[in-house]
Amino acid sequence: MSSAPERLSFREKFAYGLGDTASNFYFALFNGFLVYYYTDVFGLTPAAAGSVAGLVPTFVSWLIPLIGILADRTHTRWGQFRPYLLWGALPYGVCGYLMFSNPTLSPSAKIVFAYATYALTLIAYLVINTPYSALMGVMSPSSAERTGLSAYRFACAFTGGLIIGTYVPWLKDHFGANEADSFSNMLIVFATVSVAMFLYTFWNTRERVAAPASAQQSVWTDLRDLSRNAPWLILFFAGFLTLANVGLRAGATVYYFKYIVGDDALRGFDELFGPFARVLGFLKISSSGLGLYNFAGGLAFIIGSLCTKLFLRFFPRRPLMIWLTILNALAMAAFYVADPHNLAVLAALNIFASFVAGPTPAIVWSFYADTADYGEWKFHRRSTGLVFSAAVLAQKIGLALGTALLGWLLSHYGYVANAVQTPRAISGIYVVFAVLPGTFALLSGLAIFFYRLDDPTVKQIEQDLAARKAAAEPVEVTIKKFFA
Repeated sequence: MSSAPERLSFREKFAYGLGDTASNFYFALFNGFLVYYYTDVFGLTPAAAGSVAGLVPTFVSWLIPLIGILADRTHTRWGQFRPYLLWGALPYGVCGYLMFSNPTLSPSAKIVFAYATYALTLIAYLVINTPYSALMGVMSPSSAERTGLSAYRFACAFTGGLIIGTYVPWLKDHFGANEADSFSNMLIVFATVSVAMFLYTFWNTRERVAAPASAQQSVWTDLRDLSRNAPWLILFFAGFLTLANVGLRAGATVYYFKYIVGDDALRGFDELFGPFARVLGFLKISSSGLGLYNFAGGLAFIIGSLCTKLFLRFFPRRPLMIWLTILNALAMAAFYVADPHNLAVLAALNIFASFVAGPTPAIVWSFYADTADYGEWKFHRRSTGLVFSAAVLAQKIGLALGTALLGWLLSHYGYVANAVQTPRAISGIYVVFAVLPGTFALLSGLAIFFYRLDDPTVKQIEQDLAARKAAAEPVEVTIKKFFA
């Protein structure tokens, strides 16, 4: 039997986590502000903005499995997945800046520019983020270590989201002569920091789990095995629903606060959170009620993420994932009936929903790593890159659907940018902010009921794989000695 897996150091976990901080500088910005930027700053119609935000990710996302397959077959002195962080960092930074450069164009040219720049940025994003996600599956053979690593990842990821959600509402009004200049200036900063973080992740992580020798078979065989990996298929469906919820909810928040909560109520958030924010040094965000709302929710999410190990001491992963997702869904749906001018209620719902959602990304991504182990255990071949990339595909398509629905439904309900909204438009904002996100989240939680890789089963799979490796090691050593 092989020795116990090497424990990952704090430095390596933190370095891995920073990769998702870098990813979320774009991911959170696009989720929360891309449709708003296209409609209220760049000048696209809501329908056109929804089409760009939905169609581009849908088509580009089909590259994800190809990237995963390519990564599974990449062999360099740096490993399989780490090199993509090095190769993709600079294009990622440059393309993101171009998206918000706001050139002076005709209305039709603006649409073409939006499609082209968003597509290029997403391709650069996927070339990095797909192998980055798979990297977690090969940094340790231990499910417990990967769960801990996943918790670091998402604590760092949502620190990036917290920065975006807290500061962008203020920066978009104060980081340039107008909103267009402010977005452009912001992207210079976010792009530069993201590139530096990806390079830090590259230099400070290691790959420790190698695919078995029989793994290099045909792509069609890999796809066939993945289609028979039942636990992964359930996660595929649940991930699609989760990101559809995220795409709708994140993008709708700015509309909910601008047109329903209103400026007077926004200023009231300073009374609730301003002093606390100033204690932490966030001196500027008290001028933006939306920023304070995002700050409170983002901080609650991070705290929830950091509590993942604590929760797992008392509850198995699968039932914990189910109940946390359902509670999050109910809290989001409750905004439909909550008084939008009762700031204490809005704050409490936001904090609760964010806190219970905090542990879920770390848990679900550890599930994906387990399905990679399950695939190797069942089919005697490991396709970590394909497992993770196809999971990312489901999530990106779900996110694209949610973001597209935001623009399309706003158009359907008669939304007009920078104007007083009709009762019908207000009703539409409630639908995209509370009703549909809550529904998608609830369905995602129910889907996990059918996920059957519980913790005892995962432990048995780990032991079986370790035994196989130990049995194969003498043969491998003999072959190496023969050719030495």
